[in-house]
Amino acid sequence: MARRTKDAPGRVTPKGGPARARGGSSRAGTEESGRPASGRYTAPVPHEWDRSSPWWVPVLMLALFGIGVLGIVLNYLGVLPGGASNVYLLIGLGCIVAGFITATQYR
Repeated sequence: MARRTKDAPGRVTPKGGPARARGGSSRAGTEESGRPASGRYTAPVPHEWDRSSPWWVPVLMLALFGIGVLGIVLNYLGVLPGGASNVYLLIGLGCIVAGFITATQYR
């Protein structure tokens, strides 16, 4: 049979962590937001991730998707000059790929 290592069941440390055990509501163990400070290091958020994309990024993305799909559909309908051609398909697929690349830059 295994040896019992604890004498009493339950918590070993008081609820709320060591900041409450030291005595009360001192501001020594709290952050600016009022939460208790963690013992772990939290890296600051880079400022480049704080900003959002300019208005033209989603507009360009949707325009490239639309042009690509329209080019492929018009190629299959045979409306474009020169009839159905693989060049028009490649241009349409290229526009769609460019739209996906633009979508990865959207924040």
